[in-house]
Amino acid sequence: MNETESSPRIGQVVRIVQGREAGQYALIIGLLDERFALLADGEKRKYDRPKKKNLQHVELMDFVSPEVQNSLLETGRVTNGKIRFALTKFLNEVVTDLKKGDQLDGERRCN
Repeated sequence: MNETESSPRIGQVVRIVQGREAGQYALIIGLLDERFALLADGEKRKYDRPKKKNLQHVELMDFVSPEVQNSLLETGRVTNGKIRFALTKFLNEVVTDLKKGDQLDGERRCN
C-alpha cells in the first residue's frame, strides 16, 4: 500500500485487515502518530476504550463521517451512538454486498 495516497483522518472508516478483529469496520477517533490510530466501533470497542492499531494493519475506506469528525473536533469526544450511526450509514451506503454482521474471518489469502 502506498503510504502517501491518503493519510488517515479523524472520523474516517477503516477495515481491519490484521488481528483478532480482521474483517470488521471501525472509525478512527484519534491519531497517536504517523503509525498508530485509536479505533472504536461504538459496540465492542467503545469510545472510552479504543483499540490502538498500527495503521499498516487497517485499510482506509474512502468515507469520513462528518458527524463524528465535527463532534471530536468541537468537543473532543463523541458518543458511542454516533459512532454506531456513522458505521451503519457507511455499511448501508458503501458496502452493499456485505450484510452487517457478516464476518470475513474465514477468508484466507494466498500470496
